[in-house]
Amino acid sequence: MVLAAMLLGGSGSMFVNVPSLLIVFVGTLFVVLMKFSLAQFIGAIKIAGKAFSFKLQSPEDLINEVVELADVARKGGLLALEGKEVGSDFLNNGIQLLVDGHDGDVVRVLLAKDLNQAMERHEWGAKIFTAMGDVGPAMGMIGTLVGLVAMLANMDDPKSIGPAMAIALLTTLYGAMFANMFALPIADKLSLRRIEEGRVKSMCIDALLAIQGGQNPRVIESMLKAYLPENKRVGNEE
Repeated sequence: MVLAAMLLGGSGSMFVNVPSLLIVFVGTLFVVLMKFSLAQFIGAIKIAGKAFSFKLQSPEDLINEVVELADVARKGGLLALEGKEVGSDFLNNGIQLLVDGHDGDVVRVLLAKDLNQAMERHEWGAKIFTAMGDVGPAMGMIGTLVGLVAMLANMDDPKSIGPAMAIALLTTLYGAMFANMFALPIADKLSLRRIEEGRVKSMCIDALLAIQGGQNPRVIESMLKAYLPENKRVGNEE
């Protein structure tokens, strides 16, 4: 909508200024790289892509799947779970640990480490994009000051006032757009993804340990429904 408003308001080329782009985008990039390591920065870019393209298994589907696995394990033992197709690699790894006969404490520790690493990746990704959202408008303000200085230093040359004002105004625009239309929304998305993935993986850990302990499938179902909002618990039961 912003781009459409720009085009409807006149020529789109008047909103393009190379010095402004360099100050805001390239400047923001290098400032953020000063704050974090290159590996963390590249990892954040990869995580951001997955935040929009990767779809987690819904908690409701996970509960149904786990109840079926619990039924199989109760009838045929843990070895009967080997080769079963499940909706996530995390759950599949946990099933393999059960089939291999690992102790419950070992299963909990290994899966908890996997969970913590995933949470840490999302947390660092959110921090990096939040930093971009903070630095972008600041670089826009720096560009505005650069443009104003250039304008005031050349007041005797009317031809230089226009380009200098373009830098002054467009850098502020670019900084605001970059922060509020790109960096901060991605940071919030990563924080949301962190919560969602943490909930699903915590459900997997509880379910796997309950299956290993020989719990009744209906008891496991009731236990996992505690992760759901109250209205969805009722809907799932129905």
